[in-house]
Amino acid sequence: MSPAQPTGDPAPRDGLLPPSVLRQAEGRTLSLYVHVPYCSVRCGYCDFNTYAKEDFGEGVGRLTYAQDALRELYFAREVLQASGVKQRPLHSVFFGGGTPTRIPTDDLVEILRTAVETFGLAPGAEVTTEANPDSVEREDLVALKQAGFTRVSFGMQSAVPRVLGILDRTHEPSNVPIVVRWAREIGLEVSVDLISGAPGETLEEWRTSVEAAISYEPDHISAYSLIVEPGTKLAAQIARGVYTAVDDDQQADMYLLASSLFEEAGYGWYEVSNWSRSVETRSSHNLAYWRNQDWWGIGPGAHSHVNGTRWWNVKHPLPYAQRVRAQDSPAAAREILDEDTRYMENVMLAARIRDGLPLSSLRTDGRERTSWLADQGLIDQAALDGGTVLLTLQGRLLGDAVVRDLTA
Repeated sequence: MSPAQPTGDPAPRDGLLPPSVLRQAEGRTLSLYVHVPYCSVRCGYCDFNTYAKEDFGEGVGRLTYAQDALRELYFAREVLQASGVKQRPLHSVFFGGGTPTRIPTDDLVEILRTAVETFGLAPGAEVTTEANPDSVEREDLVALKQAGFTRVSFGMQSAVPRVLGILDRTHEPSNVPIVVRWAREIGLEVSVDLISGAPGETLEEWRTSVEAAISYEPDHISAYSLIVEPGTKLAAQIARGVYTAVDDDQQADMYLLASSLFEEAGYGWYEVSNWSRSVETRSSHNLAYWRNQDWWGIGPGAHSHVNGTRWWNVKHPLPYAQRVRAQDSPAAAREILDEDTRYMENVMLAARIRDGLPLSSLRTDGRERTSWLADQGLIDQAALDGGTVLLTLQGRLLGDAVVRDLTA
């Protein structure tokens, strides 16, 4: 089961945003996230809002998803206009899930086409879809490229069949280099995702996966440490003793190994869990999140944020569809962030990226802690001398603790 949604204030049925979103709004970018909640199989570690079921009755399901997503797109345009938010072309578009390529390729194309017609697309905008290595054919990628997609992110997770089995992944490792090659031949940028720390995974198995990912020569690699979330199948298996969770020390060793191998292969880190071949192949959509820009999330359970106001849609596809078909807001609740929360989030997000956190943006107590953090080897002294708080490799391992120190 997916986790419970956050609590918040009631969201207005008309979706109108508070006047506070207009304050100091100049220069903010707008991105679009499209959440496709359908999967062929729900992975045991996953706590995202996803469903292996395809039909929920009342004409709601995988094959009707696109029409409801289009309804929310039109609703988003009307809400932003009525709220006085300045019209902006989309900085980036990201189709996530779930498995976006579980819906027909023509539907993905139609959603993107409508989004561009509705909002416009900034020059050079990044347009990405996630995909499983067994959920796309070459002709699908060709159609996506022709429609304006610029990037595909493949959920590789591991190159070791035993580890993939523990994670309930359905693809064969041999599929990954095939789909990566297709995408590159077609002219799409490619990212692959890895997950470290599956129960029982050894350091050598992790090395095998990292070296395999590098050998495929993607433009971008994400490597996330597995977090066993309460309520997931994997959490229950660990609780019953079926599997033993990897400890924090081994997770740290896996991170250090991956970072070393990526850097040796020419991939530079630009966010704690992300490496790219160049500045140009960093994920501009994810950077929009880390820079606390604006985005509208389409789909069941999707989250949105506009200048300090955030909201999240109802999770189940049936009530989501009922609301958008009635031209009501699909939001379950919302939150208007106070200044302390906005400060905390800005520090937490900016500290994760290689651009670093301007020292001047910290409050006095935080600035006073930076010298001690540099002495501990957690932030870079040379960067600090230049007015930027930048995590060292050791600091990236202990990023949450650094943020707590800076915001205490």
